[in-house]
Amino acid sequence: MSKQNFEKKLTELENIPQELVKAPSQPVDVTTQEAEDLFVWAQEDKQVLVSIGLDWSKYVIDLPIRTGACRYAQAIWNKERYSQEEAAKAWKEESPKAYEFRNDLLADMRFAFRKRPDLLGRVRTIAGGDGNADMIQDLMDISVLGKGNLAEFEAIKYDLSRFDVAEQKSDGLAELLAKANGTTLDNSKAKNIRDRAFTHLKEAMDEIRDTGKYAFRKDPERYKGYISRYRRR
Repeated sequence: MSKQNFEKKLTELENIPQELVKAPSQPVDVTTQEAEDLFVWAQEDKQVLVSIGLDWSKYVIDLPIRTGACRYAQAIWNKERYSQEEAAKAWKEESPKAYEFRNDLLADMRFAFRKRPDLLGRVRTIAGGDGNADMIQDLMDISVLGKGNLAEFEAIKYDLSRFDVAEQKSDGLAELLAKANGTTLDNSKAKNIRDRAFTHLKEAMDEIRDTGKYAFRKDPERYKGYISRYRRR
């Protein structure tokens, strides 16, 4: 049902003003379980809660739907986070090979262009930077420079397909590095929707709890069901 609840709520979640959206202030799995417990607990107190203004349909009846939507949104976000971990592992394995490939290509160019000072100057420019992003750009620059000067490479019977490989590696490594660094995650749609689903769920929980704590402020046995065991309040 979580997926169906998520799909049912998606438009409403997307319409929450961005300034109202808050990241989870406690673990989402704890929150969804507390929401399930709160839904059951509140049933016995319906008459009292409604009598002091709680919108039963909007907050209590809707609570399981909000809970399911939040749980599913968290699952989507978790999947994306795990993809980041996998990307970091892949980058650790692939980047040393990419650096070696880049260095080999630069050596090939220095040989092919040994009688072309103008082109050697461009090779020096490409080789001048450092860092992962620079290496990725180097591969693309090498591909463009190589394809633009095929005669020099044909003269040394060079495997011209290596320039295509350099271009492909540049594109693939750029995406891999972005995922590994998490630069696509902080503002990702999955995270934003998860935060919206949490905000929507918390709105209902806060309304029910605030009403319940007021209604049963002199009844400890009923009051205890309206506090967060995680936060103890």
